[in-house]
Amino acid sequence: MRMTDRTIELDCGKLTPTFPQRLAAGLAPLTSLFRGFRNRMEINTLHDLSDAQLRDIGLSRADLTSAFLASTFFEDPSEHLTRSARNRWRLSFFRSYEEQER
Repeated sequence: MRMTDRTIELDCGKLTPTFPQRLAAGLAPLTSLFRGFRNRMEINTLHDLSDAQLRDIGLSRADLTSAFLASTFFEDPSEHLTRSARNRWRLSFFRSYEEQER
């Protein structure tokens, strides 16, 4: 028998997770839920800002309302607000670029 004919399958490439890794993986959904709840509370405080202050950070009152309506209780509405602010910035950037071209 030659050495190349027989191989031994070792699971050396497959590492077993340590206890802290397993604990972190088990708590990940709970931390995600907590983060979403905390972000909802922070977005509620944005309602106290004036329209000019909201405009400074790239948001409007309609964005705040639609963030809550577009997400369920267990989803994070801050992702919607981030998307809205980035889209509004891109729109204003391209509009100013088009005006410079004229």
